[in-house]
Amino acid sequence: MSTLRGLTAGALLLTTALMVGGCEGCRKQVRGKYYDSLEKIGIEKREMLVKRVDKARDAQEDAQKQFEDALEELQALVGHDGGELEAMYDTLKGEFEDAEARAENVRDRIRKVRNVAQALFEEWRQEIAQFDNASYRKESEGKLQETKARYTELLAKMQQASDSMDPVLKRLHDQVLYLKHNLNAQALGSLGQEAELLQTDVSRLITDMQASIAEADRFIADMTEKN
Repeated sequence: MSTLRGLTAGALLLTTALMVGGCEGCRKQVRGKYYDSLEKIGIEKREMLVKRVDKARDAQEDAQKQFEDALEELQALVGHDGGELEAMYDTLKGEFEDAEARAENVRDRIRKVRNVAQALFEEWRQEIAQFDNASYRKESEGKLQETKARYTELLAKMQQASDSMDPVLKRLHDQVLYLKHNLNAQALGSLGQEAELLQTDVSRLITDMQASIAEADRFIADMTEKN
């Protein structure tokens, strides 16, 4: 059943995307139609937000592991004076390219979380205005502000983790490019200090990633419990 709903959701997104152009206003229109279509098949924005946070968390876990693998490959190259340098370089280059892909997936997942959250909160505000009962309105406003505060905290940690990927990618890119031009034992030996700096950057990234992942787990638990 969940697979069918997923396929249906994808088909709805494709259909609505074909209906409009590529400007920001048009993209918002696409998302609005997409969310409305999902609600017609029983998928509420709140449920979608939880699912997207879950996928963003998984993407961060994958990225963390990939950056660790890239660091290990670079460290294996540093000071290496044996053969197979070309093969080792190709492995490092592949790890860097995989890290780039993982990083972009994290960014994309965060964008999707932000989009559905904005739609959820906008809808929530509009529905609050429809209350005639003042007590209900006040209670709903309180829940909205509480949820927004939790979401803001989550998004800040996700963004911090995402930003921590950039210096690691830049340093990795420089080292891969340098090795492409200087693939010899002397060049490898000169990378020791850079590898240490990269390890510091990766350690900081892992700390930020773990904080973001833990915050995502708490957010999912809170939203699921209150649902």
